[in-house]
Amino acid sequence: MTGSLPPERARRTAAAVDAAVGAGRDLGLAVTDARVLHDVFSVVVHLAPSPVVARIPTVLPHTESPDSLAHRQRAELDVARWLADRGTPVIPPSPLVPREPVRRGGFSMTFWQFVEEDRDREPDYVANSESVADLHAAMRDYPGRLSFLSAADPRFVTESLALLDGFPSLIGPSELDQARREWRILGPLVRSRAAFEAAFPGIDLQPVHGDSPPANIFAGTDGDLYSDFELVTLGPVEWDLAALGPVHEAAYDRGARRNGSRPLDEGVLRFVNAVGMLRIIAALSLVPQLPELVEYLGPAVEQWRTTPFAGGLPD
Repeated sequence: MTGSLPPERARRTAAAVDAAVGAGRDLGLAVTDARVLHDVFSVVVHLAPSPVVARIPTVLPHTESPDSLAHRQRAELDVARWLADRGTPVIPPSPLVPREPVRRGGFSMTFWQFVEEDRDREPDYVANSESVADLHAAMRDYPGRLSFLSAADPRFVTESLALLDGFPSLIGPSELDQARREWRILGPLVRSRAAFEAAFPGIDLQPVHGDSPPANIFAGTDGDLYSDFELVTLGPVEWDLAALGPVHEAAYDRGARRNGSRPLDEGVLRFVNAVGMLRIIAALSLVPQLPELVEYLGPAVEQWRTTPFAGGLPD
């Protein structure tokens, strides 16, 4: 599986697989045929023949510490378990191991129930966007404590915009200056719940998925399942529709009308779209860890160049 990867990437993937296999065996799982299912920001490994999948984050912001990563992983496990217990269609944590992140070999990993994927079905992101309104309704009463817009990772954005001075081939000086000026307007509303509520009075906050849930609905052979709650956060529901565009926003509003939730707010959408664009610019700082990000992020960077300054928010 790692043979076609660049050598450094292949070594990282192999080390993550070895760590997952060792951790799984230490937890009492039978593991004889580990198989990599996915490998971009995380290595996802089926610890076959056990019905368990390990997810090992491998491409991490420089601001992420082992403790902060484990904190995020615990929140993800708790939210997914809470939703599963209430009948929400999610990929649940594995019941075969303790519901805790495990550190091994310099990695921190979580363990999930293996679900067979329907590989013949193409994702329908419009239908998924409508479905996200149901996920939000299900998450609304989650009782756990979540930080406001932690998914935006304002420290990462701030420090990455500083680090990008050293990568002029990725973003030019004038564009980097623009990104920093936009962040001076948007950053305070990300860091402070009070500042956000003052700017957007009447907008309710609730637990949200945090990481584009229309793109994180898993096509299982027995039906769709919400997955990957790694960035679960407290925020406006608009956060989960950031950068998806009017067709997907309209689909979400259909779902919201159906289940009695509020529709998306245009002003908040402009805000979350602008923040999302700056997070993409900041993600260019991860290119040394994952060189193919240049190709992935290129279209979004081009889109950012055409969008209103700071989403049209007043400075």
